[in-house]
Amino acid sequence: MSLGHALRRIIEEYPLARLDPPAGHPLASVIRKGAPEELRAALAPIDGPFLVKGSPGRGSHWAAIPWLAVFDPAITTSATRGYYLVYLFPAHREAVHLSLTQGTVAAIRNHGPAAASAHLRASGAALNARLSDFADALPNATIALGSAGELPEGYEAAHILGLTYDLPDLGDERRLHRDLAVAVAAYRALKARGGLDLPRSDGTA
Repeated sequence: MSLGHALRRIIEEYPLARLDPPAGHPLASVIRKGAPEELRAALAPIDGPFLVKGSPGRGSHWAAIPWLAVFDPAITTSATRGYYLVYLFPAHREAVHLSLTQGTVAAIRNHGPAAASAHLRASGAALNARLSDFADALPNATIALGSAGELPEGYEAAHILGLTYDLPDLGDERRLHRDLAVAVAAYRALKARGGLDLPRSDGTA
């Protein structure tokens, strides 16, 4: 299995898999183990360290939007806080987004559910501007996931930049690896340029 094949399996099989319990389901294993292994292999030529995790959901519930994430342990080891790279699988189309994104749960806790989305969108737009030199390679300033709910809508709001693959794109393994390397470079550039710290309205950091 290659990275592209793993991503394709999740896209194609997830809608039907959700009709069965996730416990012991082969696709849940792909998301938790198989796909992360392929992603680690794709990251191998890039100096790490990286922590890779995949989530099909929790307990007896499938996630509305499954994900496969890359964390720099010096920044975060969790999708709830900090910022990280993630493959997100929208509910309304056969595609996958590669997104440099912000942790949503921490924003919800810090700002409240009503204000978190606006905070994340404003922060994401400012961080996107901070990474303007990556705009050609990672052109998507927004993403749509086609699912209502606090977390899917939070993922949309938290997006900083990235790109989207339709199913035919996933056959080009070299492109997937090349794009991943660029996304890691953007991730590291954001870290070097101050991370999530943004100037306040009075001009101070």
